[in-house]
Amino acid sequence: MSERPFTALRTPIRSLAGRVRRAPDPTTPIPSPPMTAHTPARLSLVDSAVYVDGDRVASPATLADTFSSLRETEDAVGWIGLYRPDHHELAQVASEFDLHELAVEDAITAHQRPKLERYGETLFVVLRAARYLDDVEEVEFGEVHLFVGPDFVITVRHSEAPDLSAVRRRLESNPDLLRLGPEAILYAILDRIVDGYAPVVAGLENDIDEIETEVFQGDPRVSRRIYELSREVIEFQRATRPLAAVVAALTAGFEKYGTDEELQRYLRDVEDHLTVVIEQVDGFRQLLRDILTVNATLVAQQQNEEMKALSAVSVDQNEEVKRISAWAAILFAPTLIGTVYGMNFDSMPELHWTYGYPFALVMMGVVSLVLYLVFRRRGWI
Repeated sequence: MSERPFTALRTPIRSLAGRVRRAPDPTTPIPSPPMTAHTPARLSLVDSAVYVDGDRVASPATLADTFSSLRETEDAVGWIGLYRPDHHELAQVASEFDLHELAVEDAITAHQRPKLERYGETLFVVLRAARYLDDVEEVEFGEVHLFVGPDFVITVRHSEAPDLSAVRRRLESNPDLLRLGPEAILYAILDRIVDGYAPVVAGLENDIDEIETEVFQGDPRVSRRIYELSREVIEFQRATRPLAAVVAALTAGFEKYGTDEELQRYLRDVEDHLTVVIEQVDGFRQLLRDILTVNATLVAQQQNEEMKALSAVSVDQNEEVKRISAWAAILFAPTLIGTVYGMNFDSMPELHWTYGYPFALVMMGVVSLVLYLVFRRRGWI
């Protein structure tokens, strides 16, 4: 980096030739043994580069080589990319660049919300990326931590997204932007993450359209899908809403310390895009609430219709039971009379009466008629 101060992030300090940062003091205890020149590169070191005036002048294979190259190269800016580093490796980086232990702990632990913290001359930035997976129709969230100092940028990724190699290629193809120093690298990463939100918004919008169709088609599985999509939207809000405060703080810093005007415009453009995304996500959440309400209403209406149908069936069954019971009672009365007179006891009244038989028939008819009229009046028949 040139002798231009790291204006967006701190007050002016000396150039790299007389910089404050230096090799760790061997008498000072550090969390892990110091890195040596013979320490092999770990898989977590994705890429390491040293830039001078916007051009890549070195591509060290190890962290130790990177540290050495930065010490030996005047006006240089180093960008170290790490992927899920372990405590030992990150401790060496922290010792070399004097990173605060709290920031290092957060970078190892991950699962942080987007935030911006200042530790002396170093900014610690947490960003959350997102990408939409078409095959499973889900949103995958990633996390990247940045240590941004006067002449270095350290990126610590804990997921596949975002693709920082594409950001590096973009910057290296634009030396005019890269020579603006660590501020430009921070901007480019932030811009990449915010641009990555657009496909996620499109995917969520498409899912919501499908859910609306399923709701009015009466798909019984739609409630579960609404819930799952609501959880994704909430998680998306947690990634985007706090980021607005981070971008606002960076914008204020860029303006306060007179960072390159073009870079300020770029950052304001990122802020505008992020505002649009946040508004869309807020709208998605409200829309999903409304859809869930509509779905509950439709389900309740369907249940009411089913209950009405069951009630109608039950009423019809009751009417049939009434009819059957009424006719059973009508037929039971003559049967009862005939049964009594069919016992053939000698002492039964009217047993030897000449008109006993016609009398019994008339009695059966009268009782049946009376029962019929009673049931008819009550609507049972």
